[in-house]
Amino acid sequence: MPKLTVESYGTFEVPQGKRLVLATEQNAGVDILHACGGNARCTTCRVEFLAGEPGQMTQAEKGRLAERGLTGVRLACQIVVDHDMTIRAISRLEGSGRADAGGPPAEEITPPPVWLTVAG
Repeated sequence: MPKLTVESYGTFEVPQGKRLVLATEQNAGVDILHACGGNARCTTCRVEFLAGEPGQMTQAEKGRLAERGLTGVRLACQIVVDHDMTIRAISRLEGSGRADAGGPPAEEITPPPVWLTVAG
C-alpha cells in the first residue's frame, strides 16, 4: 500500500488508487476542503507536494489551475494515490469560515479523467 505523509499529521497507509482528497480526509484525518464535491470546479482542495508529485494530471485540473492562475499547487480531487506522496494541506475547513468542507467526493475522479503529462 502506498504511504501518504501529510505535513503536521503523520504518515498513513492508503489503499492503492484512492483519490487523494478522500485519503487526506479519511485516512489522515485532515479537514481538507472540497466545496464542489471533488469535481475540479472550485480549487478548495489545493495541496502542495513536498515529495512524490505525480507526473500526470487531468485536463480538468490543468484547466482549472490555469483559469485561477495557480502555480505550485495541485487539486487533491484530481489525483489518485498510487505511490508514496508527501503533501501540505493548504485549504482546510478550520479557519475558512465555511459551515462544512463540502459535499462528499465520489470514489472515482470526476469529471472522468483525461490524463496529461506534467512538464517537469
